[in-house]
Amino acid sequence: MTQGSKAARREVLLARRLELVANVSALIAKALRLNQKRAGIEMEMLRLELEIGRSGASEQLVRDLHEAEESDAAIMQACAACEERIVAAEGDVDEVDRRLAATANED
Repeated sequence: MTQGSKAARREVLLARRLELVANVSALIAKALRLNQKRAGIEMEMLRLELEIGRSGASEQLVRDLHEAEESDAAIMQACAACEERIVAAEGDVDEVDRRLAATANED
């Protein structure tokens, strides 16, 4: 392989790595937003539970608590899916890193 083609191959791999790292970063940001949203929902659930404990289980409070619990479950699933995507994306970065290391060892 010529020096020019090695450099071109390395450049392509570096560009791909940059793209993948940006994707990992975006996924991590999404996971953080989801976790913040989940924390807010959990605070709302605690507030509702306290209110039910103080004033009794009105139909509206119970309905609101149930809706908050459903939202929390949906956010948990979204967080799990996001985590899976992060792991896969990090695996892609690792693969590109191995290929970059192999090109460095060719020199």
